[in-house]
Amino acid sequence: MESMLSPYTFKTHYSTLKEGKLAYIKEGTDKPVLLFIHGLSSNADAWSRNIENLKKYYTCIALDLPGYGKSYKKAKEFTPTYFAKIIKEFADQHKIKRFVLIGHSMGGQASIKFTELYPQYVDQLVLIAPAGIEEFSEAESSTLKNFTTKDLIIKTSDEQIDRNYSLNFYTMPNEAKKMVSERKKIKTAYDFNDHALAIEKSVNGMLDDKVIDGIKNLKLPVLFLFAQNDLLIPNKFLHPSMTINDVAGKAQEMIPSAKIVIIPESGHFLQFEKPEIVNKEIRTFISAY
Repeated sequence: MESMLSPYTFKTHYSTLKEGKLAYIKEGTDKPVLLFIHGLSSNADAWSRNIENLKKYYTCIALDLPGYGKSYKKAKEFTPTYFAKIIKEFADQHKIKRFVLIGHSMGGQASIKFTELYPQYVDQLVLIAPAGIEEFSEAESSTLKNFTTKDLIIKTSDEQIDRNYSLNFYTMPNEAKKMVSERKKIKTAYDFNDHALAIEKSVNGMLDDKVIDGIKNLKLPVLFLFAQNDLLIPNKFLHPSMTINDVAGKAQEMIPSAKIVIIPESGHFLQFEKPEIVNKEIRTFISAY
């Protein structure tokens, strides 16, 4: 059955992987290849404001991870390691031997894991408001898991969806309204229960399948883009005294050679809120190597 999601900004393609059909966007023809990995409760279309510019200079490919968007929804696990294996399967199927890997939030943590497991594929790594840098105790992890169960996700009201999305932005762009309406619409989709379970398992996966040790061993150029006004990282409820500068400082400590940029007047979804700045930072970073 087809997804209830409206058409993406760019044409959707499909790859048949071992476990099901994986949806993706592909625009542009020039090298290098940029491979984009979205965050929790998101999809490939989240990169539309970046791809519309970057496709002029590179080949841009954005995936719908399993459980999300127009890709297959059922899988045994939704961990950074699982997503890394999916990225590898996709790259091998399309004979993409080297690329620049760009991940946002949950996709950033999955990108770290991929680079740790399969470093031979990645020329440069761009991490946008990545999960996995901020650490949580077992008690804190348990609290987060209890707030993101399948049942609670299914019961989320339209008003709460509005509030949840507003937390992702410093100033919500008009273009983000499509995301909000799509999120409300999929509540009636035939596979919404599977999608809700994927979100629950993805949160568990991020908390249990940690990357904090592996990130210290990365030996490639890394760009971190953080949002000065991020309301999700660091967690304001569990770590009220922690700032984005603390998270950025920790990233710099783990990878001293990394380039760190904190973008002002931007929220967690900074690549969508501030595409001009993010696109410029990505182009500058890529051209430096």
